[in-house]
Amino acid sequence: MKSDEFNLFEAENIAWSIYNSAIDRGLIVPGKSEKELNNQLLELSKEIANTDVFWHKRIVRSGPNTLLPYRENPPDRILLEDDILFLDFGPVLEKWEADIGMTIVIGSDPDKLKLKSDTEKAWKEGQKFMLENTGLTGADVYDYVCNLARKYGWEYGNEHCGHLIGEFPHEKLQGEIKRNYLHPENKELINSADLNNKQRYWILEIHFIDREKQIGGFYEAFVGSLGGGAPSGN
Repeated sequence: MKSDEFNLFEAENIAWSIYNSAIDRGLIVPGKSEKELNNQLLELSKEIANTDVFWHKRIVRSGPNTLLPYRENPPDRILLEDDILFLDFGPVLEKWEADIGMTIVIGSDPDKLKLKSDTEKAWKEGQKFMLENTGLTGADVYDYVCNLARKYGWEYGNEHCGHLIGEFPHEKLQGEIKRNYLHPENKELINSADLNNKQRYWILEIHFIDREKQIGGFYEAFVGSLGGGAPSGN
């Protein structure tokens, strides 16, 4: 029988294939609305993964909208030349949840390209921190990620930096309480068992912003087993 961790990595790999197909087909171009691109991601998910079920709302945010965390619902915006945007989507694949997010730069603006690169590098540092250190709480991880934002010259843009991932619907099974987020108020060990005494698995989120420049960058993926596991990512 496949392990939960294997199933989660497998689901994530399919989600990355949806994203890569959007890139390969040239879907991310100026003049398109966020809503239109969002709908195209749904169609790609149906075509590539035979799913139209997402465990959370699909997000396409560009320009100033990239400053906003998940819970916000900004008005639709048209992608511009020399723009920045991020995607965040979580398809359900054979009952297992995926959750990936990435930043895309249209054009060659150096600040936007640095932001994209920094979110990806910081995610890898955060993953290493979580996998190599025992005794971490959700608050410890959040503090570490906020320090990463300062290290790279940005501000951290959300009230938490990650959450549980698992068998759909994990939110209904585990609830939306602080212990299930990498949140500054979560003082519980992240390698503690869930409410059913099963191992918990985490998504790590990096959301760096610059309020003055009105830009934000985002990257998220499955961390892997805190007991040691395969590297995650694209």
